[in-house]
Amino acid sequence: MIFNKDMETMSRTDMEQLQIERLQSTLNRVYRNVAFYKQVFDDKKVNIEKIKTKKDLRNLPFTTRLDLNKSYPYDMFAVPLRDIVRIHSTSGTTGKPVVVGYTKNDLRHWTDCTARILAAAGITEHDVVQIAFHYDLFTGGFGFHQGAELIGASVIPASTSPIEKQILIMKDFKTTALACAPSFALHISRMLEEQKIHPENLFLKVGIFGSEPWSELMRSKIETGLHLSSKDTYGLTEIIGPGVAGECEFYNGLHINEDHFIVEVVDTKTLEPLSPGEEGELVFTTITKEGFPLIRYRTGDIASIISNEPCGCGRTTVRISRIAGRTDDMIFFEGIKILPSQIEEILLNTQGITPHFRIILERKEDKDSMEVQVEISKSLPGIDELRYLENLRDSIASKIETTIDVQAKIHLAEPGSIRGEDKDKVRRVVDKRGEK
Repeated sequence: MIFNKDMETMSRTDMEQLQIERLQSTLNRVYRNVAFYKQVFDDKKVNIEKIKTKKDLRNLPFTTRLDLNKSYPYDMFAVPLRDIVRIHSTSGTTGKPVVVGYTKNDLRHWTDCTARILAAAGITEHDVVQIAFHYDLFTGGFGFHQGAELIGASVIPASTSPIEKQILIMKDFKTTALACAPSFALHISRMLEEQKIHPENLFLKVGIFGSEPWSELMRSKIETGLHLSSKDTYGLTEIIGPGVAGECEFYNGLHINEDHFIVEVVDTKTLEPLSPGEEGELVFTTITKEGFPLIRYRTGDIASIISNEPCGCGRTTVRISRIAGRTDDMIFFEGIKILPSQIEEILLNTQGITPHFRIILERKEDKDSMEVQVEISKSLPGIDELRYLENLRDSIASKIETTIDVQAKIHLAEPGSIRGEDKDKVRRVVDKRGEK
């Protein structure tokens, strides 16, 4: 189902004209109302009246996470605080949190955007949607909740309920759609297996996943374990929250809600714009946000723009590839470039562990070391458990060395110790090599 046909099937010519009109309005608004943008535009001698095409975006400066950290809490707001009706923020795990304000119009647009993404995933007014994202300053829970309600679906705000309760809700409330982080979905799948609950006894049809990169292998395991079709979604608090982009039934990339966001992909080193198909860092400019507009925001997420060939679903919007990783998660270890997803793939093919892991990098006496912390499963063989764990540790270390040519120390952690209380995101890489 296409939720907003006027915007989602608009001709490319009309969409680009709409984007430019909204971009010019946004540039004038931030120049007048946000001191940061007035200063950087003046410093770079930017004449916003000359920004007349999307190609002219390269003449505008980037906005970075550090810029937003420095603006804490309200310095990037483009409207008075009295016009802000909702406030969310990022977790602040890498510094001060980014505080995001929404006006009434922002909330209306956000709700429409998430409804589009959910509709593209196959959600209708007949569905029962169980949302297992946090309902707090994190945008995931509220974003999907309001979009599902706009469609007319029944919503279960399961939030951070323990996994045993999540499964009970699925069974008793007849959940048909699950929205959560993909690693949590895989955790549910493995818990069903441990409890000997067959997924055919549930009513699940579709999973809407986001908030962290996940591989096609993880998708396959989730779909097999939960007997559903899964859809990838993309969003981040700084831009709006969930609702920026999502997959349709053709699985041919994630459709961007282009009437609200202009997307670019830039080279991670030169920061020059890349052509469709070339992988680099995603950069977004918001063109309808009133409370917290951003110009050329560097997301840190690695992906590519898919060429503008029509999609079989009928949508004409530009699509991006699935997120391959993050620029700040890229590991350079002993001259080797490693993405956490490479280690994740090894772990997903290993029995006896959960999908939750963390990579710790340290430097001692000018030599780098890597430790991979992995949560073990709650149910382990009862016979000679110590020998089993020792063999498991050796097996993981051997697979990592064989696959990516790196020697890693493996630490088997207690169930729940890595993921903890946060069901939405896990910090995958902790690099201590710069610490004294």
